[in-house]
Amino acid sequence: MEQTIKILIYIHAFCGGLGLVTGIVSVWARKGGLPHRKAGKVFSYAMGASSLISLFVSRMPGHENLFLFLIGVFTLYMVLAGNRALTFKSKVKVKADLLDYLISGTMLVISVIMIGLGLWAIIQKSEGILYIFFGGFGLLMTLNDFRMFRTFAENKDARLRSHLGRMIGALIASTTAFMIAGLNIPTLFIWIMPSILGTIYIIYWSRKLKAERSAV
Repeated sequence: MEQTIKILIYIHAFCGGLGLVTGIVSVWARKGGLPHRKAGKVFSYAMGASSLISLFVSRMPGHENLFLFLIGVFTLYMVLAGNRALTFKSKVKVKADLLDYLISGTMLVISVIMIGLGLWAIIQKSEGILYIFFGGFGLLMTLNDFRMFRTFAENKDARLRSHLGRMIGALIASTTAFMIAGLNIPTLFIWIMPSILGTIYIIYWSRKLKAERSAV
C-alpha cells in the first residue's frame, strides 16, 4: 500500500509541476493564440490528473487530510468549469446543460460545507480560516457561474471572464501546492498570497475585456 501511495505522490508531483509550468506559459502567451491554447490544454489535463490523484491519496490510511481532499475537489471544479465556460457561445448553445449545473452545483455545496467547517473550527478555537477563505472563494465563483448561465447570451464577455477566472484559480492552486509541498513553506501567508495575486490578475483582465468591448 505504501509503495502505491509513493508512486501516486510522485505522479501527483509531476502532474502538478507540469501544470504549473504550462499554466504560466498560458498566462503569458497571447490570449487565443496557438501557444496559449496548446499550453492551456496540457495544463487542464495535468491539473485534472493531479487533482484526481490527490482525492485518492488524501483519503488513504495514514494520509487522511480532509482539507487537501476538498482543495483537490476545488481545483478539479475550476479546471472543468473553466473549460466548460468556452462552450457558452450563443450561436451554438442556447442554455446551460445538466453537466454545467452539476459541476457548479456540486462545488456550491462543497463551498458551503467548507465555510461551515471553518466556522466550527473557529468556535472550537482551532484553525479554520483557510476553510473559510477557500470556501468563500468557491462560493463566489459558483454564484457567478449561475449568473453567467442566465446572461451569457447578452453578455458577450461573460464566458471569457468565467474561463479566465477558473483557470487562474486552478493555477493558484498549483502554485500554492508547489510552494507548500515542494518548497516546504506551509505558512498562512503562502496559502493566501497566490490567491490575492491571482485575483488582482483576474480583475485586471476583466477590466481590459470590458474596455476593449466598449471601444468596439
